[in-house]
Amino acid sequence: MTSIKNNKKTIKAWAMFDWANSAYSLVITSTIFPAYYTAITTTKIGNVVNDKVFFFGIQFINTALSNYALAVAYFIIALITPILTATADYHGNKKVFMKAFTWLGGLACCGLFFFKLDTLELGLILSGLAAIGYCGGVVFSNSYLPEIATPDKQDGVSAKGYAYGYVGSVLLQIVCFVLVLNSQWFDDGSFPVRLSFLLVGIWWIGFAYIPFSVLPKGSPNFNKLQQSKISNSFGELKKVWEQVQKMTVVKKYLVAFFFYSMGVQTVMLVATNFGAKILLLSSTKLIATILIIQLVAIFGAALMSKLSAIYGNIKVLIFVLMVWMCVCVAAYYVQNEYQFYFLAAIVGLIMGGIQSLSRSTFSKYLPIDIPDTASFFSFYDVTEKLAIVAGLFSFGLIEELTGNMRNSTLFLVVFFVLGLVFLFSVLREQKRATENY
Repeated sequence: MTSIKNNKKTIKAWAMFDWANSAYSLVITSTIFPAYYTAITTTKIGNVVNDKVFFFGIQFINTALSNYALAVAYFIIALITPILTATADYHGNKKVFMKAFTWLGGLACCGLFFFKLDTLELGLILSGLAAIGYCGGVVFSNSYLPEIATPDKQDGVSAKGYAYGYVGSVLLQIVCFVLVLNSQWFDDGSFPVRLSFLLVGIWWIGFAYIPFSVLPKGSPNFNKLQQSKISNSFGELKKVWEQVQKMTVVKKYLVAFFFYSMGVQTVMLVATNFGAKILLLSSTKLIATILIIQLVAIFGAALMSKLSAIYGNIKVLIFVLMVWMCVCVAAYYVQNEYQFYFLAAIVGLIMGGIQSLSRSTFSKYLPIDIPDTASFFSFYDVTEKLAIVAGLFSFGLIEELTGNMRNSTLFLVVFFVLGLVFLFSVLREQKRATENY
């Protein structure tokens, strides 16, 4: 049997999954959907701005509500991921779950075609389901990394996945951008926006079948004595944590990852709402800005991969976190669109790098002989999702308590500081292990 590790065809097919689902991440999470949502839920009479909305009869600030909705979606995926990955690990059928989540997310995006102000509840529920579909697919896609690449190749392969994702999402975003920019072509001004949501769903499902046709179904673990792990999936996470406790570097890295993910993921999820609400940028300007971010991120992911080969993953991550802290502080003081564009370019440069390096660093720290990589990546993804839940909830809560999204942005610095503390601890642990060796 031919090994799939470092096989060019397999790696390209795996990267195409990022190409397929990143359209959701860009159009729905980062650009058109949040800009459209903020626009239809905000009214202005004279100098008075009303950003309050009712969700099933309960009043919220519109942007805080969208953050809460996403937080709930990520909490759900954090709850169900252990069960699904335990099942996939036992049966060796993680590709089946990748397909199921792809269809869930893709169809939810298609359903957003019907999202208008009078269907606010439907729109937020579908956006939440799309997030669950996206995150669920990524869990199983990530767990393929140790199967398709040897440790020395994983940084590059991970970066390739993100690069494919940025290119694919930008291509569809350009199409959607043209539609939104020429809304006068349509009788209903919201039609090109809603059509964009439909195109995302079709793109997502369609291109995902390239990796589905090439990737193996997954490495099975048919030990009948472990069948109970499916019904005790959270116990399996506990077992993974017990194993992690013996891996000092991995344990400290995961704690660092949890804290800095609270900041990184929140920034990426709320950036468009910040531009629309604080700086009053139009949808077209926001879309153009995010396009720039994606293009710069392609270069950023490749650059971080090269730098990690020279300086090591942890040192590069430490530098990147320092840049993220500067971005958050600068965002608190930003006053005009040009300053926002500059910050967006910086975010683009470091966004892909930190995601790619985080994934490959965890993969490289795992022992080569671990058979159930899906369970370990389940732990990794649950860590990230819980970080997103905490980050989004705190961001929305601080905005509601203070009435100003700038305060929420500044508060994110705390998460990056905590992440830095533990990354320095990882460096010290690595140095100690090298000296002992």
